[in-house]
Amino acid sequence: MGDLTPFPSPAEIARAELFTRERFVYEGETLEDALAPGSARRRALDAAVAEIEAGARLPSIDWRRKFSLLLGLERLLSEEEPHLADGTVLSAHQVDALSGTLTALLADAQRNGSGYGNGNGSAAGNGAGSAAEPAVLTSAAISRQDEASFEDGEGDLDDGEGDDEEPQDWQDEGDLDSDVQLDEQPEDPNAAKRFWFEHATGAGKTVAALGFVEASRTGGVLILTHRRNLVDQFNGELRDRGYRDRIAAPLLGHHDAANGPVTVETYQWFVRNAGKISDAYTIVICDEAHTALGEKTSASIRGWTGPVFIGMTATGALIARHVTDLFPTQTSRFDLAQAARRGVIAPLRCIRIPPGPGVRTIAKVPLRRGEVDTEFDQEMLAELLDQTPFNLAIADLYKTRFNGVPGVVYAAGVRHAYNVAQAFRDMGMKAKAVSGETPKRQLARILADYESGKIDVLVNAQLLAEGWNSPRATICMHLAPTASKRIYQQRVGRVTRRHPGKEAGIVVDFVHPATKHDDPVVTLHSLLDRDVYRGGAIVVGPVRRGRGRRVRVERRVLPVTPDPERRAQVFERELWRIAVEHLDYGEQHVWAALAGARVAPNGWRRAKAMLHFDRGGELKRRFLLTAVQRNRNPQLRLRALQEIAASRDAEAFDTAIDIMAGWPRDERREGVKIMLQALAERRIGRRDQANAWIWRMAEYTREVHEEYAVQRWPETKRLLGLLVNSSGAAHARNARRLVHASRKEDRRLSAALLAAALAHTPEAEEALRGARTRMARKPAALARELLRNFPKGRRGKSRRRRKAGAGAEAGEAGSDEALVATAVEAEELEDGSDEDDELEHDDVDGDDDDQQPRAEDEPEPAAERAPEPALESAPVDEPEPVEEPEPVKEVEPVTEAPEPAADEPDPLGEAEAEAEPVVEEPGPAAEAESETMAEEPKPAAEAEAKTGAEAEPPTDEPKPAAKTRRRAPSTTRARSATTRAKTTPRAKSTRRANPAEAEAEVEQLAEPERHDTEEAA
Repeated sequence: MGDLTPFPSPAEIARAELFTRERFVYEGETLEDALAPGSARRRALDAAVAEIEAGARLPSIDWRRKFSLLLGLERLLSEEEPHLADGTVLSAHQVDALSGTLTALLADAQRNGSGYGNGNGSAAGNGAGSAAEPAVLTSAAISRQDEASFEDGEGDLDDGEGDDEEPQDWQDEGDLDSDVQLDEQPEDPNAAKRFWFEHATGAGKTVAALGFVEASRTGGVLILTHRRNLVDQFNGELRDRGYRDRIAAPLLGHHDAANGPVTVETYQWFVRNAGKISDAYTIVICDEAHTALGEKTSASIRGWTGPVFIGMTATGALIARHVTDLFPTQTSRFDLAQAARRGVIAPLRCIRIPPGPGVRTIAKVPLRRGEVDTEFDQEMLAELLDQTPFNLAIADLYKTRFNGVPGVVYAAGVRHAYNVAQAFRDMGMKAKAVSGETPKRQLARILADYESGKIDVLVNAQLLAEGWNSPRATICMHLAPTASKRIYQQRVGRVTRRHPGKEAGIVVDFVHPATKHDDPVVTLHSLLDRDVYRGGAIVVGPVRRGRGRRVRVERRVLPVTPDPERRAQVFERELWRIAVEHLDYGEQHVWAALAGARVAPNGWRRAKAMLHFDRGGELKRRFLLTAVQRNRNPQLRLRALQEIAASRDAEAFDTAIDIMAGWPRDERREGVKIMLQALAERRIGRRDQANAWIWRMAEYTREVHEEYAVQRWPETKRLLGLLVNSSGAAHARNARRLVHASRKEDRRLSAALLAAALAHTPEAEEALRGARTRMARKPAALARELLRNFPKGRRGKSRRRRKAGAGAEAGEAGSDEALVATAVEAEELEDGSDEDDELEHDDVDGDDDDQQPRAEDEPEPAAERAPEPALESAPVDEPEPVEEPEPVKEVEPVTEAPEPAADEPDPLGEAEAEAEPVVEEPGPAAEAESETMAEEPKPAAEAEAKTGAEAEPPTDEPKPAAKTRRRAPSTTRARSATTRAKTTPRAKSTRRANPAEAEAEVEQLAEPERHDTEEAA
């Protein structure tokens, strides 16, 4: 067993460390822990000692392939802060890539280590059991507890979003791949030595690759990339990071080197020299591993079974099925979203620009399936997009919004790229086009000019999609759309590197703002599976305020996810920020319904403004009807009802009346008043529709019209009682009797009777319908008549308050009931006639043809039309007859004074209004006289009689009655002045009287009154 194997001596360990250039026992470790029998490190030590004893001067190729990378990764990861030769500290995700590879190598060594020592022990057995499925060694299996300690502190780490960023189809495709891989396993024996990790573009894959170079001190490292310019870029990184002395030319044939040579070449070189490359390379790093999935390249990789293959890619999850076919084991994953959230790369903003009418035919461009993914036909796409007006519009857009900001524009083809670059230059911008046809030296010079700032815009056709790194690039404009997520992510990766003065990378997608993820054209939101688009806002990454040029961010948002449940959640969360005009027609109606049900009073105008684009009015109708039906605020329901009435939409009007039937009684009354007012003011729908609406609303408020009819005509209660309490033929007869009785009354009472009637049989209903149809020949007039039956609300209350106040004042002055009635009448005359007020409130149509003649409204006795406190149903067209007080009846001039007719305007209001300027500034004599009158009050009856007796025939001189009434504090003097003003028909002349004449008149009127007061005393 392994525990019986003696430990090597310290001298043997030191000699082996010098031979292999690696350490076997680290500081703080014991021999029992570091060199436990059966462990990988113990087997590496035993193999090195054996080679030393055999006389080898350098480790053999077999030893280097098995143990060089394993021991080097243990050494590098044992450091407190793993770093490169130049001191560059590796970040958390780069350490993940190294530690994941080390875990896989240890598992493989445990599984296949029986050839060394007594590797058949328990350790080997356990290792084989634990590593039975190497394909599951993903980043999820690697401990990330120490990640927070490696972060630079600038990004925001959201622990709860890590799993959500994983694409859903990743696990499903992995299950399918495992089934396929079972069949290919016997034909691919070296699959267990091929690993891959995914790091976002700009997250430092090159530094991670140099970590493997640092780990392998004796084994050679071959780095493969897909373009020649990237070879130079890798060699530059090696020189800058401290590995200049390890850069070596390609080793072919039997050439060997044990100093860890590093060679950078292309995949094309690798395919051409397959089978001739030296075995000194123990590690092969495949940059942009998705480009190595071609038939020839993958066959060459499978055919070389010696070294360890490590693939690096930024888009592995997008083509996971293909990547795992060649590289079965994933050791680490650090995707674009994770890198942006942690601040490793620059945040990403997105702007969507709708293409022109000619470009919308992109849907007609067919899709071509390639070896890895699907893409648009590039020739047809270039033919469609390469239009001079479109190119000039793009150049103008870039200059308007991003002038001076460095960016990369992706065109559809080589010719298209050059034409777009020319359009940019015509607009005065520094732009160049590059392609695969550009000579290498010229391409290098153009890229150098871009880095130095001599060029601001690079237009290319897929040349700069992968591998090219420029931290200065800020704008990524997808002028040519793509259907490949892999290509799209590689494009976006050009603007993700952080740079001083760069606040965020800006991605411009030429798609409609409401484009969903299921559209063939890939967008940044579909790539990252985001639910909401907001123009200019950061899609992923922390907000870095105060860094670089800011982009205008739109206020409104759009749901872009195709999942109905997630779209519904967006509607719930962002209801008042959604750009409704960009939604589908069906979703616009959904939004209108939700908005109508949830709108608040302070958001009413905003909700209506969001439907400004609705020319046909269908969405506004849906919004208003939903507000009428489902909104919880009664005021908003009535407001929506008013707007429906003002829109004159017959269909919405009819629906609103149906909805109103379920409202509470008080709210239903207010709604009926609104709708009747609308029918009285304007024509809505056909006449038969208006007739049906009016009588339907009359049925809703039947008790109002019944109350008015009972007050106007006592016989109403008997007729309605007979109609309600009868049945069969008697019910029909009572209905006809009610109809016949209504014909003898005026139009208002007749309408109230028919509105209060309720039929139970078809015969009675037919009789009432006929009478109602005859009455509704003019729907506007009928609506006005029914509208007058409703209570007036505040106006009646204020009038009752004025009456109570006048009565109390008269009681304090000691006047009798007749004087109170006269005071009330004077108050009403001051305010104007009741008829004028009623016309101002109800007669809003202004159509004399729709009104019944005023002669129909005959005055009724006061007892029949006395209003109740809660309901003013009595007609106010005629003034109430008030009994004249006894003292006034005895005075001849008062009895001969004519009362103003009900249909004529009362001149008293005008007389008092015109006398106001004289009353406001009385003379000294008048003030003194008024004070004398106030000090000597007189009985009310005698004062009224005396005032009536003193009333002389009208003269041309004005009567300052209003002034005397205002100055005298007693009600007696007020009534005396009011009576004189009432019996003075020429009070209008006070406007032309001068102050001297007014004072003389006051003294002349005051003398007889003072004399009468003395006699009475």
